[in-house]
Amino acid sequence: MLYTYLGFFGFTLFVIIYTTYKLRKDKLTTSKGYFLAGKSLTGPIIAGSMILTNISTEHLIGMNGNSYKNGIIVIAWEVTSAIALVIAAIYFIPKFIRMGLTTIPEFLEKRFDGAIRSIVAFLLMSSFVITLLPIVLYSGAINIDSVFNLSEVFNTSRTASITYTIFIIGIIGSLYAIFGGLKAVAYSDTLNGIGLMLGGLLIPCIALYQIGSGNIFSGLNTVYHFAPDKFDIIGKPDSTLPFSVLFTGLMINQLYFWGMNQAIIQRAFGAKNLVEAQKGLIYTGVLKLFVPAIIVLPGLIGFYYFQDQYYENPDLIYPLLVKKILPTYLYGFFAAVILGAVLSTFNSVLNSASTIFCLDIYKKLINKTASDATLVKYGKISSVILAVIAIAAAPMVTYAPDGLYQLLQQLNGIFFIPISSIIIAGIFFKQINTKGAKAGLFFGFTFYILTTFIFKLNIHFVHLWGIEFVLNFIIMFAVSELTNDVKVLNDIEKTSHLKSWKHVKTSGAILTVLTILTYVLLS
Repeated sequence: MLYTYLGFFGFTLFVIIYTTYKLRKDKLTTSKGYFLAGKSLTGPIIAGSMILTNISTEHLIGMNGNSYKNGIIVIAWEVTSAIALVIAAIYFIPKFIRMGLTTIPEFLEKRFDGAIRSIVAFLLMSSFVITLLPIVLYSGAINIDSVFNLSEVFNTSRTASITYTIFIIGIIGSLYAIFGGLKAVAYSDTLNGIGLMLGGLLIPCIALYQIGSGNIFSGLNTVYHFAPDKFDIIGKPDSTLPFSVLFTGLMINQLYFWGMNQAIIQRAFGAKNLVEAQKGLIYTGVLKLFVPAIIVLPGLIGFYYFQDQYYENPDLIYPLLVKKILPTYLYGFFAAVILGAVLSTFNSVLNSASTIFCLDIYKKLINKTASDATLVKYGKISSVILAVIAIAAAPMVTYAPDGLYQLLQQLNGIFFIPISSIIIAGIFFKQINTKGAKAGLFFGFTFYILTTFIFKLNIHFVHLWGIEFVLNFIIMFAVSELTNDVKVLNDIEKTSHLKSWKHVKTSGAILTVLTILTYVLLS
């Protein structure tokens, strides 16, 4: 047990010390320094922070549980992200950075009006605090509790143990976001990202090594032939993720998440320049092609070990696999990696939520003359309040019939599709006006809640995303045509001289081809 604690505290303290050292000369009293890391981030730092903001225990536990139950088809959530990142790097981020944006809702005010900015800001904050953060905290607590057997060590119930762990993780994650701002988040994410890649790859490598009697490829061959159907990447129409969703709602979700989601794109807003922002997005796309080895393959290996024993509770698979194959002397390091993954997502999203509150709600609606020092002050206060809400909500995520990851995606649809509709409309369709955008936003929000959670139509929720997206545009065009008061976006801003990365299109094309090849090779 000594090695467990040494590994855990050793890696965790190293991340804290390194991050503190990198921030020793930074001034975090300005909104630019606090919310945008002083516009100092480079491509690798952006990519590391993006991938860690995205990958957390809801992926390690939820996605692996999903692949254990449903097979490799769930890989679509990951590999299609690469194409979305290419589109974001070529089309979205150049426009956003040249407009000098700090938040996504700010774009909506420039394109439409202040009211729609405030509405979307409130929806985004709700999506972070009500859906994402509680699930991240809960899944992280499950993993930490499983590694350290905290309920046994402290002689308490597992429910109580998980609740206390949620509280502790929430406090630690809040401290990063509150006192260090985006730069602390980005640098700690990069180190934790390296740890996640190493620690995450250890699990499938050790398992396959053991199964293959010393040969990883032999082990993979054994796992494949044990259940070849699990490795068919083409999802059937009645599966949890049919192949057809790639052509309806899935790519819309991916475009929103990687090109318009404040928690992700804020790292690109904090880039030194447009070139570094585009490099960061492309590098992230490359990493996304390798991530399934960490968050999909272990679930398939779990089926080899446990068969359908845990189909009713697939989110237990990853912790069980870790305990089965990981040497005890590596428990501490792995637990630190898990904690880092939880903290990275928690503090990143918390920082983005406070950014939205301060710049899109507080400064726009409450105190229009607020100074930088005041904004930073309220950024910290809002982080505390939002963290408390997320921590209080986390224990409620006790059971999800289709797994945590599936639940997260269903809840995300409430916010992502309506918001992505009006942003895409604002960028590419000049004829859509403010009234049309508001009508589309209200319709999409109402439509998804009614069809998914109240009437429960027998249509896959990702297909519903695609249907909703199309209907949103019909509503927006119709209302805009009837009212006819278009506000044209002027994107010739003070930063319009910024040049794009000369290799962005070539790199994007290669990344797109690799994504398609993944499907061809695994089909």
